[in-house]
Amino acid sequence: MTLYFESLLLVVIGGALLWLYSVIIKNASIVDLFWGIGFVLVNLFLWLYSPADSLRQLIVTVLVTVWGVRLSAFLTWRNFGKPEDFRYQKFRADYGAHRYWWFSFFQVFLLQGVILWIVALPLAGVHLFSSSNTLSIFDYIGMAFWLVGFIFEAGGDFQMARFKKRRISADEVLNTGLWRYTRHPNYFGDAMIWWGFTFFGIASGFYWGIIGAVLMNFLLVKISGVAMLERTLKTEKPKYAEYIRRTNAFIPWFPKA
Repeated sequence: MTLYFESLLLVVIGGALLWLYSVIIKNASIVDLFWGIGFVLVNLFLWLYSPADSLRQLIVTVLVTVWGVRLSAFLTWRNFGKPEDFRYQKFRADYGAHRYWWFSFFQVFLLQGVILWIVALPLAGVHLFSSSNTLSIFDYIGMAFWLVGFIFEAGGDFQMARFKKRRISADEVLNTGLWRYTRHPNYFGDAMIWWGFTFFGIASGFYWGIIGAVLMNFLLVKISGVAMLERTLKTEKPKYAEYIRRTNAFIPWFPKA
């Protein structure tokens, strides 16, 4: 696992460079745009320096790259030209602009880098413990989870972007397509993708990768995903209460009568 711990240095250096750029442009929310790319870089580092060379590693590298590049590209397109995210604006106001420039390194960039590194644990399992080109049932389960997750995440993002262009008023609620079955198809999709990578790790004989998937699920549901977003939506959208009553928050299911 030495290589995995060495990848932490890559994450810290990358986060420090990104932090310096955020100080120059006075926008800490750029960290979100590089979330997906961060996993791509860590995975490539583990793959290139891994002593193993298996089909599983190639498949996982392709899947991580497709997921990470799409996510970062989508977030960059969605946030292009917009001001700093309201969360970071609040932090900046609370701590004071004269202090937040250095405090943001620890609170935002270093913290997210360490979280990224822990979530990437299943990828370390794949690249450090794969010893055969033969795929197992867990590899195919991992592919299935990844595919379902990608459909929900990318499909949910696409449907929401199209909805925002077509809606008449800001208080409208999207309740069709994937959003008919879960209030957060993109977050559910993200969780499924990381459970998929965990199954690839299990196929390699590495079980500790479940820590990464559990952490990602916890963040998506309790911290930076569902919980945080819904606190805002309940206030801004009067129709959202009815949507909550009818639709599951996370795991897709048919809407209630």
